[in-house]
Amino acid sequence: MAVKKLNVTEVVAITIMGVVVLVISAVFLWIVGDLAWQGSQELSWEFFSSEPLDAGREGGILPIFVSTFLILLVCLGVTIPLAVGTAIFLTEFVKPDSWFGQLTGISLDILAGAPSIVFGLFGNVFFTQILGLGFSILAGGLTLACMVLPILIRSTQEGLKSVSDDYRQAGAALGLSRMALLKQILLAATMPGIAAGLLLGIGRAIAETAALMFTSGYVTRMPNSVFDSGRSLSIHIYDLAMNVPGGEGKAYATALVLVMLLIVINVAVFTFAMKFRRSWLSGI
Repeated sequence: MAVKKLNVTEVVAITIMGVVVLVISAVFLWIVGDLAWQGSQELSWEFFSSEPLDAGREGGILPIFVSTFLILLVCLGVTIPLAVGTAIFLTEFVKPDSWFGQLTGISLDILAGAPSIVFGLFGNVFFTQILGLGFSILAGGLTLACMVLPILIRSTQEGLKSVSDDYRQAGAALGLSRMALLKQILLAATMPGIAAGLLLGIGRAIAETAALMFTSGYVTRMPNSVFDSGRSLSIHIYDLAMNVPGGEGKAYATALVLVMLLIVINVAVFTFAMKFRRSWLSGI
């Protein structure tokens, strides 16, 4: 088959896109390279296994790492079932052109783009004061759940919409109930969309600073439960970089740990989603 020759406009457009990709890649590599160079000099077993000393200039990040993990666990434990259930309801049981469907969609889009400080102030008033949770990991995780929820709902909705109606018709022809169709076909087919939304949500939650400063607190001690206050990795980086003279080296090391954690979570979630989808496709 003959290949059509590109005209001048197409060549210019492709060149511009190529340059943009190169610039973005160079900036990304520069950031990661700088973090790896500066942060790796502080990494050691002691850094991962000890508590911070002298306002973070010495010691490690063990309690901060544990607090971050617990905050993320609370956030995802609340977000995933609520988001998937809401997305199923809005996609499968609500007409998209109804006033309820349109109003809900607009509300979710606005919430997904709202600044994190807004969620922080809301969490401070509602979770820490009205519900009496105080500055705690639970209040921080629930605030992050409110922030991540619209993102995961929208991505799950898009995943459900992308499933061909042929699957729904085939399921109905086989006599499957609505719930069986959802469980055995639609959710499995939507898994890549859920994973993508989950990764976006985790990325936003784990790097969040403003919302957690108003809810989870600032202390660096080891938490005994989710009702204790705890400092996240992102807040620790902010504090070392902005408020602690001589804390730049530990800030770089903590930022490197945060990036490595994000990469591990991304690979794990993506691998699980792909394996789940392949397993489902092989069973059809």
